[in-house]
Amino acid sequence: MREVAVDVGRIRVSRRSALAAGAAGIAGAGGLAGGTASAEPPRHIRVRGLREPVELIEDRYGVPHLYARNEDDVFLAQGFNAARVRLFQIDLWRRRGLGRLSEVLGPDYVAQDRATRLFLYRGDMAAEWARYSPDARRIATRFTAGINAYVDWLDAHPDRLPEEFGLLGYRPARWEPEDVVRIRSHGLTRNLTGEVERARVACAAGPDADLVRQGLQPDHRVTVPEGFDPCALPEDVLDVFELATRNVEFTDGAIRTTAPRDRANEGSNNWVVSGRRTATGRPVLANDPHRAYAAPSLRYLAHLSAPGLDVIGAGEPALPGISIGHNGTVAFGLTIFPVDQEDLYVYALDPADPRRYRYRDGWERMTVLRERVPVAGEKDHTVELAFTRHGPVIRTDERRGLAYAVRTAWLEPGMSPYFGSVAYMRARTFREFTEAMRNWGAPTENQIYADTAGNIGWVPGGLAPRRADYDGLLPVPGDGRYEWDGFHSGDDLPRSLNPAEGFIATANQFNLPPEYRDMRLGYEWTNPFRHQRITEVLTKQHRHTVADSRALQNDQLSIPARRLTALLTGLDSRDPGLRRALRLLRGWDAVESADSAAAALFEVWLSQHLGPGFVRAAVPKAAGIIKDADTLVLLGELENPGRWLPDVPARDRLLLDTLRTAHTQLSERLGRDESAWQWGRLHHTLFAHPASAALDHDDRLRFDVGPFPRGGSPDTVNQSSYRTTDYRQTNGPSFRMILDVGNWDSSLAINTPGQSGTPTDPHYRDLATPWRKGDYFPLAYTREAVERVAERRVVLWPG
Repeated sequence: MREVAVDVGRIRVSRRSALAAGAAGIAGAGGLAGGTASAEPPRHIRVRGLREPVELIEDRYGVPHLYARNEDDVFLAQGFNAARVRLFQIDLWRRRGLGRLSEVLGPDYVAQDRATRLFLYRGDMAAEWARYSPDARRIATRFTAGINAYVDWLDAHPDRLPEEFGLLGYRPARWEPEDVVRIRSHGLTRNLTGEVERARVACAAGPDADLVRQGLQPDHRVTVPEGFDPCALPEDVLDVFELATRNVEFTDGAIRTTAPRDRANEGSNNWVVSGRRTATGRPVLANDPHRAYAAPSLRYLAHLSAPGLDVIGAGEPALPGISIGHNGTVAFGLTIFPVDQEDLYVYALDPADPRRYRYRDGWERMTVLRERVPVAGEKDHTVELAFTRHGPVIRTDERRGLAYAVRTAWLEPGMSPYFGSVAYMRARTFREFTEAMRNWGAPTENQIYADTAGNIGWVPGGLAPRRADYDGLLPVPGDGRYEWDGFHSGDDLPRSLNPAEGFIATANQFNLPPEYRDMRLGYEWTNPFRHQRITEVLTKQHRHTVADSRALQNDQLSIPARRLTALLTGLDSRDPGLRRALRLLRGWDAVESADSAAAALFEVWLSQHLGPGFVRAAVPKAAGIIKDADTLVLLGELENPGRWLPDVPARDRLLLDTLRTAHTQLSERLGRDESAWQWGRLHHTLFAHPASAALDHDDRLRFDVGPFPRGGSPDTVNQSSYRTTDYRQTNGPSFRMILDVGNWDSSLAINTPGQSGTPTDPHYRDLATPWRKGDYFPLAYTREAVERVAERRVVLWPG
């Protein structure tokens, strides 16, 4: 291995020496102790804090099955195991979330640490713990004790330290129970970025123009709040917020952060089919949450078994419990239910004192905290954190005498993302499940439900602000005229049990029943195409099977493609390239498989030509601000022109002109032979390790997984959002689950690229190829089934 020096902040390490040391440690680690299956794993490990022995069986797919004699030990073992397989991932999660990156990575991270600390939970901890479950604090305490026990074990076995720590020159930290719940900025709330984008469009062309960017459901007319000037927003008003919510990446010789999340593309699918419509008479529940792709995966499958608890499924590795799975009686799965939980407040500052802001008839002083930020290689830095009565101040514009603060449900008790699953994962009836969801905070979710008695249900949850006098779609003055009047109870939200249709499906679409549409829960919902396709398929199936759900999760038919290509009927051109493009799309089945030439043309046309072309035609004054059109709005106007386009001839010109330029672009990119075009030659998946950019070529091949050709699009059930700059997939269903309710061992799952976070472990990338092919592994649940797929065993002994 060639020797390359890497600067990480003020830390400079030799990659050759660091990786060589790390690799040597991993090579000797042995399976369950933190490394490779090539060495025989230890049969017994002493674990500080355990009360009784815990048996850990890792199956051939990398799923750990933890058998304990009491709940305290099973949660401690879960934490120990999470650290065993994902220590670098969860340590980075904690450091980023608490604002402790500079402590190990140097001064380049001080700004991000400051931004993140603005959004930590700083309220009453008793109220915080009480929002989850009566034993929430005990669960978090035992889980973090397990993480710390593994860090202690590494102190005695330093050669087993994951090699990323050697590369970056620091050691993993120990956790406090509060770390699990104080961190908020990894979660998903909304719609702060939408407010700012809408304000920019309103400044350029009026608020109605923004409907081209984001259609609203239910139908709604936006008005600019009295006292708010949309043209006064600074260009960088969200810089601090975006910095607080970004993931961390490293580059060779420097540090950078990824672009902010595109929340509009963070979705999921789930459905549950009643036994009345299945071949077995048992319900089938399927879930494939869509999140950003990375190596290792965002989610981790585990099985926790102790007296009174026997739950299996996926969660986030830094959190205790299971959020998607089943407990032997009840099955559950989630998607985003897009409630608006954020507002941007604008304050007039006191000309004599910029730390005071107008509120009601007087001036109110900001609360200013000064915190020390430890910095590797330097003295501690001191940062100031300012707060109004509504929340953290993210921008001060002293020239205009304005300040901007975020009010977010994040900062209320009970908002630790996904941690509330410690309550519902033990539910045994629909009533118990809905009671557990009553206090669910974040992310706002559509939970689907099934049980062994044959019931199916839908229970949305999330802390929903009450906005009596405004819609939350634009920033508002912070002078007291636009306040939240508390929050809706979970009991205020709709729910459904055993609907007449015999199935329930959610895909982040607008699904509020009519009687709930005046609650102002939110107006920015994901387009309905995935849900429409799911419903289209399920409606036709009266003997649904697990195999049918498997096929549906991998379905790549695009409803927008089907609707758009129908508009090309009757259109023609003398241009030979355009005629070939028309012929290719008119003969297509709208399935966006990776080997499809038509899919390549369609996606380039829609994303880079038709959408932007429609924006320029519909709202020319905002064309430089709106990057692309809302596909649902675009389709509606193309099918019935008159609001944004003058008439059908104008529509047809737009279709033909943009299709011509798309065909020309694709010919230049993939060649003139259309038979050789494939969507997967452009569209691809890469599971990149966070430190990938800091590695040389050989090491990058070990840490990254891919690239793979990819089919699908943001609008297919097999969802695949991508960057138009290089067509790299940004998020989608890395984890999938299909549960045969009551016959649990017939259930299926997949997690990609693998379960492990250690590149030398076969389970680091072993699931990527099956995932590419649409394959799954059996999710063994009963002890007999687990024994059939057992691969590695160890007993964790009290130490």
